[in-house]
Amino acid sequence: MSGRAVIIHSLDHARAALAAARDIGVPVTLATAPAASAYLGPAWLPEVAALAGEAVPDVDCRLLLDCGDRAGDVMAALRTGLPCVRFDGPEAVAQKLAAIAEALGAALVRDMPPLLDLRSCDDPEAACRTWLGGQTR
Repeated sequence: MSGRAVIIHSLDHARAALAAARDIGVPVTLATAPAASAYLGPAWLPEVAALAGEAVPDVDCRLLLDCGDRAGDVMAALRTGLPCVRFDGPEAVAQKLAAIAEALGAALVRDMPPLLDLRSCDDPEAACRTWLGGQTR
């Protein structure tokens, strides 16, 4: 997974992250909050990213749905085509899910990359510029 990750909570957050990444010329990973699959489902993140991408095209963007310890949510996310999901449940289950993800051309992540959470940011785009500007191009 390339690019720094930004936890988004809305379409506006996604647009801000993509705009900052585009303007700086770096990749970005749009991520959900921990265990967000439980209340967002597997379709929310790709739908929000697609809408944001219409407003801010031509950005190298990855998606990361955090499924917490919910193996069923991982399976649902993989079935919808999400390319990267996080699972923090038991190692034995993670190994099985990782094999399934690999067979589908996806990745299972155990540890989160460094993250910027936009939940309490007054100016999400400025926060993203600062955060994303700290990575190597």
